[in-house]
Amino acid sequence: MHHLILVLTLVLLGTATTAQDVELELVLLADASGSIDPDEIAFQRNGYGIAITDPRVLQAIAGTAYGRIALTYVEWAAAGTEDVVVPWMVIDGPESARTFADALIGPPQRAFGRNAIGSALLTGKRLIESNDFDGWRKVIDFSGDSANNFNGPPIAAARAEVLAAGIIINGLPIMCRDCVGGRSRPNLEQEYEAKIIGGIGAFVVTADGPDSFVDAVRKKLILEISGQMPDENFALR
Repeated sequence: MHHLILVLTLVLLGTATTAQDVELELVLLADASGSIDPDEIAFQRNGYGIAITDPRVLQAIAGTAYGRIALTYVEWAAAGTEDVVVPWMVIDGPESARTFADALIGPPQRAFGRNAIGSALLTGKRLIESNDFDGWRKVIDFSGDSANNFNGPPIAAARAEVLAAGIIINGLPIMCRDCVGGRSRPNLEQEYEAKIIGGIGAFVVTADGPDSFVDAVRKKLILEISGQMPDENFALR
């Protein structure tokens, strides 16, 4: 009997799927709502592609505990239209980063409609909880040009659910009128801080011009990957 139990245990252990260890599971939630046109969708994707392949971002990844992170890119708009543009990938160096960046270019836009921020946050939570990774840190990187919520779950309830799951929410308010959106309110940064971000060490990095968009994404990625918070002395060289 004991022999049979041992055999069954070994079989179960052999067939179990082992989650891959990474220091960070990161969901990039990018705005694809009605204020973002196709050119701006392409602008955002290209910006993230440039940022993830930047040597400074790759250096931050190499400096993590396992030298790799898990990353996915999701576009959000109306509730239920959230679209995984690039599924979860392990980024562990220039080659995988380039593969991720290339995968951003080409897929059609499939998220449409008015803002559903609460639904987007819950989508990020679901993607983290259903993946095959075991990260020390779990982060949703939320970007957009508005803090309005026109449909789906309320932001406050969704935010509370995400934070209760131990997931940090950081924000990238897009305030530049010539890059994406163009209808942002001047207090958008403060709205993100009050309504959207949360968790230990949560922060906001603002994109306030077309030339600063990639820099803002790059800075935010470096901070998230390295587990740091923004500092007035932090600057990309």
